[in-house]
Amino acid sequence: MGDVQRGTSRELIRERLTATAVDYVAHMTTKPVVLPAFDVGFVRSQFPAFGHHETGRWAHLENAGGSYVPRQVIDLVTDLFSNHKTQPSWNFAPSRRATEAIDRSRGLMAATFNAHPDEIHFGPSTSQNTYVLARSLRHGWNDGDEVIVTNQDHEANIGSWRRLAETGMVVKEWSVDPAKGMLDIADLESLITDRTRLVALTHASNVAATVNPIGKVAELVHAAGGLVVIDGVSYAPHYPIDVKALDCDVYLYSAYKTYGPHVGMMYTKRSVLESAHHEGHFFNESHLSTRLTPAGPDHVEVGACGGVVDYYNTVHDHHFGGGGSQTQVERISDVFGLFGAHEQVLMTPLVEFLTGRDDVHLVGSRSTDHARRAPTIAFHSGKVSSAQIYEALIAAEVSCGYGHFYAHRLVTALGLDPDDGVVRLSMVHYNMLDDVERALVVLDKIL
Repeated sequence: MGDVQRGTSRELIRERLTATAVDYVAHMTTKPVVLPAFDVGFVRSQFPAFGHHETGRWAHLENAGGSYVPRQVIDLVTDLFSNHKTQPSWNFAPSRRATEAIDRSRGLMAATFNAHPDEIHFGPSTSQNTYVLARSLRHGWNDGDEVIVTNQDHEANIGSWRRLAETGMVVKEWSVDPAKGMLDIADLESLITDRTRLVALTHASNVAATVNPIGKVAELVHAAGGLVVIDGVSYAPHYPIDVKALDCDVYLYSAYKTYGPHVGMMYTKRSVLESAHHEGHFFNESHLSTRLTPAGPDHVEVGACGGVVDYYNTVHDHHFGGGGSQTQVERISDVFGLFGAHEQVLMTPLVEFLTGRDDVHLVGSRSTDHARRAPTIAFHSGKVSSAQIYEALIAAEVSCGYGHFYAHRLVTALGLDPDDGVVRLSMVHYNMLDDVERALVVLDKIL
């Protein structure tokens, strides 16, 4: 993509984009499993936003801040608000319908994680969920016990743990390489002691985007008797999640980043949940699903979360055919295989363009392998402010953002002013090469 930086035409950008797609598809056909052709047109038809007279004009590349919502979710929200907005758990028809929707969502979301429904907690946000979790777990720890956090994370996954220093806990930081914004697991090994009670880290940072080795981290931490809390908010839109395979103790998830309503979700391993201090109403203490829920979440939003899985199943049936005896976990894995292949095609030309320049720094891995980095591309220029780049992209109707994106500590560690910070272009499976082309034309001109 190096030619693009030297003042190339829009036609050459398009030519290079096409070549990248062709090369990747050719590479995919050499793999043992051949995926069906991804029908991005069908996928986009599931999202009303793309048909809107104004919203549809934009190349939406700020998906890491919030994704569009498919009709399957919208239909559930409309139905629940219109017809069943009552207190659940009573034996009158609208209440029964609300209860069924909530129970269905809990079961479907748990199935996508390979978890039990009792291990799933809904709350207003990830920040709120971690706050309650930290308060609960602190009851079982002694003064002087240790927690380890990174400076790569979104503040939602580290702020509550860092505040435990005010209660007598020792807080250690697993720090990123300030040149790349990446973590080295060898640094974690040097921080773990026999008093390590918990390690909190991101699965893939919302700025650095590099996929962290959760399995290796879990093995190290569990050997020391500690717990592992994973922030999967920026990872989950791009990959299937199996909490048993990851062997994590807690996994954090935000539905509004994964095509759903604005509600947070938290998986907590049953063994941890059973020993956690109860934070809900005292008369609910015997119910595991309320142990980390001090107040009831928004019933409509929880009930609508099942629409996310309905959407995944719609995509699966369109590409792989209906029927069969696959489990929900297997269907989700198939769908995300399609998503990942398409997302790799999308991010490759953008990563190559940015890494081909001497005056631009890409945060995180320079790899274009979807298995190693999510398609969230954060960068800064040595010559042009992030604010200026952002304004140029917005003028071309490219949705994006700039700043620190609540990864304030990471952006500061990179030596940047967090207010100007980095420009972030984040793609998901419903984006097209046309969206990437529009961004590249702007970047080629302003840089």
